[in-house]
Amino acid sequence: MVKHVILWNLKDEFSQAEKEEIKKNIKAGIESLNGKIPGLIDIKVYTTGLASSSADLMLDSTLESEEALKNYAVHPDHVEVANTMVRPFTAKRSCLDFEI
Repeated sequence: MVKHVILWNLKDEFSQAEKEEIKKNIKAGIESLNGKIPGLIDIKVYTTGLASSSADLMLDSTLESEEALKNYAVHPDHVEVANTMVRPFTAKRSCLDFEI
């Protein structure tokens, strides 16, 4: 199995209220992918970090294999969520993929 973990920082141009709404929408959009993409075992988004955090959101997903991760990356449902709900609002993305 493979873990796919992403940390995002939202763009500074958004107010705190806007950031909360954006985080809510990203969480809903990404978590709606559960059960839609072959090889995707679990996917969660965390939006409420402690004050010591340096990121605004975290994606934690589990996939069957590295091949499933590659297929997830180009799956139309994932691409739609990424292009409409994530990329327009994020300034920085850090990713770590690893086998478990």
